[in-house]
Amino acid sequence: VVTWGNAGLGGDSSAVADRLAAGVTAVYSTDGAFAAVKEGGEVVTWGDAHLGGDSSAVADRLAAGVTAVYSTDGAFAAVKEGGEVVTWGDAGYGGDSSA
Repeated sequence: VVTWGNAGLGGDSSAVADRLAAGVTAVYSTDGAFAAVKEGGEVVTWGDAHLGGDSSAVADRLAAGVTAVYSTDGAFAAVKEGGEVVTWGDAGYGGDSSA
């Protein structure tokens, strides 16, 4: 994956470049972040932390098995094998599904 543009809105993926070097099958976006799905279902994110660029709170659940990703302006939802849904990003855009 090669990125460019506003660094704070996902144009700079250098922090995860090693994980984006191979095996990426799809890339999704919010208004300021990106999520790449790799072979095996791992999700790698970068960009504005509040708009989904920081998935560290759910990283263990995004390490494998993701089959689909959906996004809003500021959050992502990943569907895993078996139907589990994992969300992250701005709570006002759907990033918190804990309730």
